[in-house]
Amino acid sequence: MKALPKLRLTLFGIALTSLFSVRPAQAYTVTLEQSGSNVVANGSGAINLTGLTFEGSFSIAGGGINPSLAVIVTGASPGSVNEDRYQGFSGPTSFGSGGLSFPQGRSGDFVVFEGFLGATFFYVPHGYMSGDALSSRSTWNNATFASLGATPGTYEWTWGTGLPNQNFTLIIGGAGVPDGGSTVSLLDFALFGLAALRRKLSSQGGKS
Repeated sequence: MKALPKLRLTLFGIALTSLFSVRPAQAYTVTLEQSGSNVVANGSGAINLTGLTFEGSFSIAGGGINPSLAVIVTGASPGSVNEDRYQGFSGPTSFGSGGLSFPQGRSGDFVVFEGFLGATFFYVPHGYMSGDALSSRSTWNNATFASLGATPGTYEWTWGTGLPNQNFTLIIGGAGVPDGGSTVSLLDFALFGLAALRRKLSSQGGKS
């Protein structure tokens, strides 16, 4: 029976390892939320550039949100510093009826997404490498989804062959991206199995 604690720790370690290795890093996602009297866009995650076509480096200044043309820009403008432009994804050509609105606050990586029909472009910081973490934020003061013309919902654009992070997601309304409960279920299953094994070993030990 002395082997039980060691076995328990081993199985628990396997459960934790499986829990944190079951999913790749989350793809780049922008969440548009109402925060008091403001609308805030938070972008985070990684991008897999495989499957996109590099079109060159360009100087981009400003930018905001234009739901009718599926345009969303987050992060601080790099000014005269070039951004790398990619093309080759597909998805919705709008996420509302609103026109161009500029944010009053910006911070983080400057990421530009343009998904309107005939001009689908993705701009990322110059020299960006696939898998690098990105983080950005933009704030529209005294705004609402209605005033920006943004329709709540989840919008996704994809490219490539379905590898991890070959997608860009915009969530309007703050709904989280579900994982189907896979990570929680895996841990629950592992702990349940550990408890059952412990009862079985205890029972065998009592019979001896």
